[in-house]
Amino acid sequence: MKEEHKHQKTGKPSAKKGRPAEKPDQKIVDELLDWISDGKTLRAFCRLKGKPAWRTIYHWLDKDPEFLARIAHARDMGADAIAEECLEIIDAMPMQTGGDNPRMDSAHVAWSKNRIEARLKLLSKWNPKKYGDKVGLNHEGGINLVVSTGVPDD
Repeated sequence: MKEEHKHQKTGKPSAKKGRPAEKPDQKIVDELLDWISDGKTLRAFCRLKGKPAWRTIYHWLDKDPEFLARIAHARDMGADAIAEECLEIIDAMPMQTGGDNPRMDSAHVAWSKNRIEARLKLLSKWNPKKYGDKVGLNHEGGINLVVSTGVPDD
């Protein structure tokens, strides 16, 4: 027999426990989509003051197919923003060191290289069709094979 839970003060049956089926706040959704389109992460957005937890966002994604499609599009745009950021990093002049005898700071060059490589590696995992290495062999034409046995024809 099912036990009915009652509210402590009113004595009326209480609602089901668990998370209510809520629609995402449109203002937060728009802010999040802009954020992700800029190449920033969902978790960084959720760490901002007054923003929902990342689990809440994923709950909204499970409940709202339109939001899921919009965030997928924002992530595609964000990937392009990250690729453009790689160009900005590589085009920026490295720090100089050496005082009167200026030269590029090798530590800064290595740091910039690591930043670019990490971003490109993530892009290739997130969207291998667009940013991954092409692994394929295209062959056109036929192959002619002549086998010579060394045995004379009779």
